[in-house]
Amino acid sequence: MHVFKKFVKYYKPYQSVFWMDMFCALLVSAVDLAFPQILNWATKDLFAHGAQAIYRILPWMAIGLLVMYFLRFLGRYYITYQGHVMGARMEADMRMDLFKQYQRLSFSYYDRNNTGEMMSKLLTDLFDISELAHHGPENLFICTLKIVGSFVLLFMINGPLTAIMLVVTIVMAALSFALNYWRRRIFRENRERMAGINAAVQDSLGGIRVVKSFGGEDAEREKFRAANEAFLDTKNRSYKFMGAFHGLNSLFTGLLYTIVVVGGGYFVAAGTLAVTDLAIYALYVGIFMAPVEQLINFTETLQKGYAGFRRFIEVL
Repeated sequence: MHVFKKFVKYYKPYQSVFWMDMFCALLVSAVDLAFPQILNWATKDLFAHGAQAIYRILPWMAIGLLVMYFLRFLGRYYITYQGHVMGARMEADMRMDLFKQYQRLSFSYYDRNNTGEMMSKLLTDLFDISELAHHGPENLFICTLKIVGSFVLLFMINGPLTAIMLVVTIVMAALSFALNYWRRRIFRENRERMAGINAAVQDSLGGIRVVKSFGGEDAEREKFRAANEAFLDTKNRSYKFMGAFHGLNSLFTGLLYTIVVVGGGYFVAAGTLAVTDLAIYALYVGIFMAPVEQLINFTETLQKGYAGFRRFIEVL
């Protein structure tokens, strides 16, 4: 909560953009959730009437869908453009605060810390924080709306089948949270090792005249090689983790679709689920799966931003 409160205060100058971004996120989610319901109404009601009635309503349906997706386009444009601008402005504010703090710090701080590491906090870390500032609230809001909305509509179509999917989803979520601590530690080490590379480069290039004068090239190459290998080691572990994480995500997706096909077939055979409802159900499963995958992929942005912000507030 201490980290969260310090992070949230940087949103205050941009509250109007933030809330407009959330409104656009709500609009985009509503449109995505509405389409299967429109298709359900069309297949069960509209297309059951005669050809004349269908011909009469189709132009109005086309206009309605075009307006709906044009509004979705405007919402997505605002989220992508103004949302990123908001994140960049927050990044600039943080960079200014960090630079002012560097000027206030005592000489002993500069004796203990390398300029390259300080540059890493000023540039690389703050970019990751900016990405989190923009994508964090927006992704969480959109994904929550889609997951909750699609689950409610899935329960309305077939409760028992959705209950099975809910159990599988809860197990997957618990496993993801269990792996989260390891992921956070790896990304923090990644940032520290990147700072080590920046420090080695700054030391070598900043004092290149001294290095060449005393023939220290071999020593500097060895120092850089050690820093580079250490960074490569953390990258290797982070990619190994990502491989396992995305592999589990793929397995989870396949398991849910298997439940839909097998379970849906069982309920169709039992006479408790219509074939048309199963098709709509499959559409909502797709809407449900997209934000789940987005949240899983977002954890990388979250961990990078969190690790960077922790390093940022340690300096402040």
